[in-house]
Amino acid sequence: MSETSTDLFEIMRTTRSMRRLKPDAVPAALLNQVLEAGTFAANGGNMQSWRFLVIRDPAIKAAAGAWYTKAWHEVVGPRYRSGGPAPGTTPERFARMLAAAEHLADHLHEAPVWIVPCLAGPRGAGGSIFPAVQNMLLAARAVGLGTTLTTLYLIHEKEAEAAMGIPDDYHSYAILPVGFPMGRFGPVRRAPLENVVFEDHWGRAWSAT
Repeated sequence: MSETSTDLFEIMRTTRSMRRLKPDAVPAALLNQVLEAGTFAANGGNMQSWRFLVIRDPAIKAAAGAWYTKAWHEVVGPRYRSGGPAPGTTPERFARMLAAAEHLADHLHEAPVWIVPCLAGPRGAGGSIFPAVQNMLLAARAVGLGTTLTTLYLIHEKEAEAAMGIPDDYHSYAILPVGFPMGRFGPVRRAPLENVVFEDHWGRAWSAT
C-alpha cells in the first residue's frame, strides 16, 4: 500500500483511523498542506468562522490529554466493553479496535501534533466544521500522515478546552492527533451498499441498476 497517493478514491478507500503514531516531528510543509485542505471545505455562507488550533507544546497536550484519558477509562472504554462488535465485525477485529483506542487514550499526548478544529459561537451540529475535518483527514492520508477524528474528550469539555486555552466564545469539535503512522493504511472495512442504501422506499435495498 503506497504511503502517499493522489488518487481520491484510493485515498478514501484507505483512510483508516490511525491511533498509533510515531513520535517523529511532522514537517511544517506537510502540516500546511493538511491545514490548507481544511480551509478548502464548504461552510455556511462562506463565513469561515472556523479556527484551527495547532498544538505541539508537550505541557498543553499533557494537561488536555489527561481529560481524554479520564473520559476513556471511566466512561467510554467500559461502555464499549459492555457491548459487542458491530454487525459484520469479528470479535477479534473488535478487540484490536479497542486495544488501539485504549492506546490512543493513554498516548494521545505523545502525538507530535494536534489539530483542534473550532467554531465561533454557541455549540451546534458542526455542519460548518466537519467538512473541513474530513478534508484534513483525507489530506493527511494523501501525504502519508496518520490521524483520526476523536471527540470523547468532550465528556470533560470545559476542563479540556480550558487546558487548551480555547476562549469562551469558541468551541472545539474534535482533536486530530497527527503523526507518521506505526501501522499501514487501509483498506477500510465497511458493510456492502445493499445493507445500508435504500431505493425510493425505506427498507428497499439499493439495486445499483
